[in-house]
Amino acid sequence: MKFGNLLSDLQCESVTGGETEVSGLCSDADAVVRGDVFICYAGMNFDGHDFIDKAVANGAAAIVCEKEIKTQLPCAVVADGRAAMAVLARTFYGYADKKLKLIAVTGTNGKTTTTYMLKSIFDKNNCKTGIIGTLGIAYGDIFITPELTTPDPLFLHSVFADMVKCGVEYVFIEASAHALYFDKLHGLHFEAGIFTNCTQDHLDFFKDMQSYAECKCKLFERGRCTHAVVNSDDPLGAQLIEALPDCVSYGLENPADTFAIDVEERIDGSTFVINLNDEIYEINLKLLALHNVYNALAAASCAQLLGVKTEVIAEGLAGLDRVSGRLERVARYNGGEVFVDFAHTPDGLEKSLSSLKKLCAGNLYCLFGCGGNRDKTKRPIMGEVAAKYADFVIITSDNPRYEDPYEIISQIEAGVKSKGKKYVAVTDREIAIEYALNLIGQDDVLLVAGKGGENYQEIMGIKHSFNDNTVIKKLIS
Repeated sequence: MKFGNLLSDLQCESVTGGETEVSGLCSDADAVVRGDVFICYAGMNFDGHDFIDKAVANGAAAIVCEKEIKTQLPCAVVADGRAAMAVLARTFYGYADKKLKLIAVTGTNGKTTTTYMLKSIFDKNNCKTGIIGTLGIAYGDIFITPELTTPDPLFLHSVFADMVKCGVEYVFIEASAHALYFDKLHGLHFEAGIFTNCTQDHLDFFKDMQSYAECKCKLFERGRCTHAVVNSDDPLGAQLIEALPDCVSYGLENPADTFAIDVEERIDGSTFVINLNDEIYEINLKLLALHNVYNALAAASCAQLLGVKTEVIAEGLAGLDRVSGRLERVARYNGGEVFVDFAHTPDGLEKSLSSLKKLCAGNLYCLFGCGGNRDKTKRPIMGEVAAKYADFVIITSDNPRYEDPYEIISQIEAGVKSKGKKYVAVTDREIAIEYALNLIGQDDVLLVAGKGGENYQEIMGIKHSFNDNTVIKKLIS
């Protein structure tokens, strides 16, 4: 592709060398290969302009940057290099996104489960589907291990192109707050956008809840979504419903287009009767807890908008056996039940524990930690939540990253102590899990929370192999 053709959709302040042939795109100077366009911008921690010489040495054929530079290479200067990256990726990969029906899900909690519910429904509807999110990228026989919830544009559009080659029709994407903040989804149009909820998370980055909420709303700006599906029981959701035309709402407490009655929660799942825009149908879920009823209402509302029949929606929801690390029932031990959950926010932990408390005939045990170099304010709050619902709390490490695990634990400990509940602190997560398993007996429930389906534990910049589910099964065996 000629450099000038690559720039066809981009507003440039200046361009040189438009006839030069280029063969790839890259924003990491270390990863540049001969023929690549090196895209650089001023990031939060590093400035890509400082690495231009390295990119050139590695064989870059052209540069896209945010300021005039001295170079012999073809060069385009743009106002925003990060936004330009999304435009260039879209052009380079032949607008593959236009050949796919994209559905995005945003919210603090529920994104992953909702996308998997949608995939199950559309699979049952004989559609070829793909999924992009926290658990990875999956389509056909292909699975790509996750790096980020929402990939950066260069990788995202390359995946779209391969999905088109594989015949994928529908793609269900988790739209994280960070992805919306950095405009990773720039230029994409969505058949539907789903909003699940907005509760405390990522305040280390966004600083306050208003800024965090505003990022969630970006998904629905400028007509990016043909349809909007919004939780009417969430305060921000209620605002979106008022602001968005032709919005479809779902909920259990406030008036909504889609709602559920006769909800029955069990340790092995839940049943309810759905009123899907005045169509009535009985739904059986193998996923337990009230928050999964909400996720099912969101997925069902979206599927109906996109033309799926109600009976197929019900079959798709019933056919989803599990979502890795999302209140996943992973073992039975000493007469008790063991669950693994990704719950890493106060709201997520409260929803999971409150649901399990209702179903637990014995003692409820909660094992969890909090991630390092992330929102510190939620740590004592999560300690309070755990102590409120659990009969005994085991505080341990999550992904301490570059923080002292003992300091993180002490901050959680403050919240647990405020409720006067019994607890123990065990820094090593595997030893903590073994300790917790030895506590449970007949009719007890243990929730191992915080990491869910993650396959690593990050300590001082190194990702060590670690999966809660695997560790639990190893210890039990």
